[in-house]
Amino acid sequence: MRDFTLDTYRDLLENLQRKGYQLIGYADYLKGKAENGKFVILRHDVDAQPENSLKTAQIEHALGAKATYYFRCVKESNRPEIIRAITALGHEIGYHYEDMSLCNGKTDEAWSHFQTWLAYFRQYYAVETICMHGAPMSKWDGRDLWKKYDYKTVGIIGEPYMDTDFEDVFYLTDTGRCWDGYQVNVRDKIPGMQEQWTAKGLTWHTTPQLLQAIQSDRLPKHVMITTHPQRWTNHKAAWLRELVLQTTKNWIKKLWIKN
Repeated sequence: MRDFTLDTYRDLLENLQRKGYQLIGYADYLKGKAENGKFVILRHDVDAQPENSLKTAQIEHALGAKATYYFRCVKESNRPEIIRAITALGHEIGYHYEDMSLCNGKTDEAWSHFQTWLAYFRQYYAVETICMHGAPMSKWDGRDLWKKYDYKTVGIIGEPYMDTDFEDVFYLTDTGRCWDGYQVNVRDKIPGMQEQWTAKGLTWHTTPQLLQAIQSDRLPKHVMITTHPQRWTNHKAAWLRELVLQTTKNWIKKLWIKN
C-alpha cells in the first residue's frame, strides 16, 4: 500500500506546494485566477464512493488548496450530505454529465435531462463548470450533445475536455489506476497531446515516480490532475478491492479497444 492511499495523496499535494504550485479549481483556471507562474488544476471525478471524496476534500482544505468535484446524477455518486460537506470546505462542485448514455443517444431528451440535473446540483452550489463522464462501456460520447446544443446558454463557462488549452496545460489522470493509462482509456485522454508528452519523457506510471519528477523539477509549470477519489484509501481491504477491480477493468477495456 505505497500508492493510491490518502497519505500518498497528501504527499503529492505537499510536494506540489513546496515546488511553488498554486492548487486551484477548474472555474478559477478559466477565470484567470492562477496568481503565479505555476499552477495545478485539481479535478476530481466522483464516479462512486463519494465518502472518499470528502476525505480528499478535507486533506485539500487543511493544506489551503481548492479543487473541483464533479458529481454524477446516479445514486452511487449523488449524495447530498457529501456535496454539502465538500462545498462547506470551499471547493467547487460541478455536474459530471452522462446524459447521452442515460437517454440512449436521444439528443433532445438528453438536453432536457441535462438541464434538469444541472438545476438539481445548483441547489447546492452555483455550478459554473461541467465535465463529461467517460462511460467507457457506453457507445455514446457525452460530448456529442454539444453538436446541437450549447452549455454556455445555461450559464456554464467551461468543460475541461473542450475549454482547456492543452497546448499549455499538461494533463495527468489516474484513470486505469496509474498515471500512464491513456492507451487503455476510452475517453479520458487528450488525443494527439499524450503522444507528444510521452515523446518528451513526460510519463510516469506510479505516484512515487510522479513525486520524483516533481522533486526534480521535471513537471511542467501548468498542469491538470484528474483523480477518482474512490481509488484513494488507507483502508487495506478497500484498497485491495479497488486494485483487483481496476486491473480487471483494464483488461476488459484493452479487449474492447482492440476489437
